[in-house]
Amino acid sequence: MASGIRLKVCGLTTRADAEFAASLGAGYLGFILHPASPRYLPLASFAAVGHGISGPKKVAVSVEPTPGDLAAMGAAGFDYFQVHFRVDLPPVTVASWAETVGLERLWLAPKLPPDRDVPAGLLPLARTFLLDTFHPEKYGGTGLTGDWGKFSRHQQAHPEKNWILSGGLSPENIRDALTASEARFVDVNSGVESAPGRKDHARLRAFVAALPLAR
Repeated sequence: MASGIRLKVCGLTTRADAEFAASLGAGYLGFILHPASPRYLPLASFAAVGHGISGPKKVAVSVEPTPGDLAAMGAAGFDYFQVHFRVDLPPVTVASWAETVGLERLWLAPKLPPDRDVPAGLLPLARTFLLDTFHPEKYGGTGLTGDWGKFSRHQQAHPEKNWILSGGLSPENIRDALTASEARFVDVNSGVESAPGRKDHARLRAFVAALPLAR
């Protein structure tokens, strides 16, 4: 198992959950700004939930935003911008996101069908890529595990990038996931919830206990 795992806890909607995740050592807190998500947090509500929590970086999670949307998220105080999108979206659109927030702050999460890899043309547009479980209708948040071997292959082929493993991770499978994927950065959401947007603190604690967290 890899040492020094970085952790993002995503789908946060309450300050109590955000503070608890921070207290356990999560390096990144994710807030979903996509209205169709059951874990939707309006941008106007982010300040009450996420501001003033020291330590973790704050990640805005959205689906195919406009550059104006990203600028508004940046003005609200987000550190990073995780963007989910159709993999066949015109490259000029993805490039506009990189131009708005910068390569270092943009996390690309292309919606990859099982038989497709991250297109080579996307690689120069971000430093970080998140691979989530494919679903024909949804953008993440399915609670289903992904292809850990496929993740490992991407990470080995492009070690200069940051690769984040997401999709169906839980206290029960995280050790197997780390062994199979060799992930060094993981994203957990539904696997540590009691209901969408509400974290089960005992499950989150158990998940973190299984990780050798990066400090």
